[in-house]
Amino acid sequence: MQDEESLEEWARRRAERQAASKGRLRAVPLGDGPHRGAHVAPGAPRAIEEWSGTEWQLVGVVENLAAAQALLYPPPPAQDKPAEWDRPPTALHEGRGRHRRPTPKDSEQ
Repeated sequence: MQDEESLEEWARRRAERQAASKGRLRAVPLGDGPHRGAHVAPGAPRAIEEWSGTEWQLVGVVENLAAAQALLYPPPPAQDKPAEWDRPPTALHEGRGRHRRPTPKDSEQ
């Protein structure tokens, strides 16, 4: 039975999993009946719940699915675009690639 993991190792892995899941948010539709998919009642208010490691705790309420998605999945921060590569303005006009139209100067040669 060398393949069995010790109780201490299992407890450590379990604590790591619980710590990693803490703070996770979910949106639960408020309404009659069982919980269904988010798309079923997009206009219904949603309860926002946070996982404490042992149970879901109410954090707040939003008015509909769109507001819940905006809260749960915020857009990534905008990144600054790198400066455009400095190239000479004539670089695209020179050359003899197949995709370029021959110039009168090229046809004389």
